[in-house]
Amino acid sequence: MGFTDTRFTVNISILFTELPLLERPAAAAAAGFSAVELWWPWVDAPVPEQSELDALRDALNDAGTRLTGLNFYAGQLPGPDRGALSVPGEESDKFRANIDVAVEFARTMGCKSLNALYGNRVEGVDPQVQDTLALENLVLAARAADRIGATTARTSTRSSTRTRTRPGTCRSPTTPAAARPAPASWTSPTCSAA
Repeated sequence: MGFTDTRFTVNISILFTELPLLERPAAAAAAGFSAVELWWPWVDAPVPEQSELDALRDALNDAGTRLTGLNFYAGQLPGPDRGALSVPGEESDKFRANIDVAVEFARTMGCKSLNALYGNRVEGVDPQVQDTLALENLVLAARAADRIGATTARTSTRSSTRTRTRPGTCRSPTTPAAARPAPASWTSPTCSAA
């Protein structure tokens, strides 16, 4: 049984970590991978300098690797954070600031899959408030991704739940498997019909 027709993607945020970020695409290519994915690599900068984005783009292109998946800003990964989608305040603001930057980077790389991590429950914050915020942020991200023909997945780090969004649909964070048409009464930033 061979895997000659199967394509694999390697997450260079998890593998080749003994190397600096800009050397990882070449290491992945040397190991036989033509496709890579990564977490948002600037944990303290949802909007990094353009020169940093350009350097990563060049490293990916010079190695001959395709970017097949990219996380939106998610806080400290690896580390205590598990995403920013549902976290009120500064983390949510950082997530929103990152949306257009991440989508534009994905566009320039031909990447059609973006991932938004839900985040941890915040002590003292009503879970419904977090779920509502997550849905609002997910819709903003999905709309931006749709502009480049990409999809957005919402990943819950509390489980292996992953949902994909398409224009004109919304997914409730409390019932991730059930996609439903966006009611016409839902307007930005919550949801809207396509």
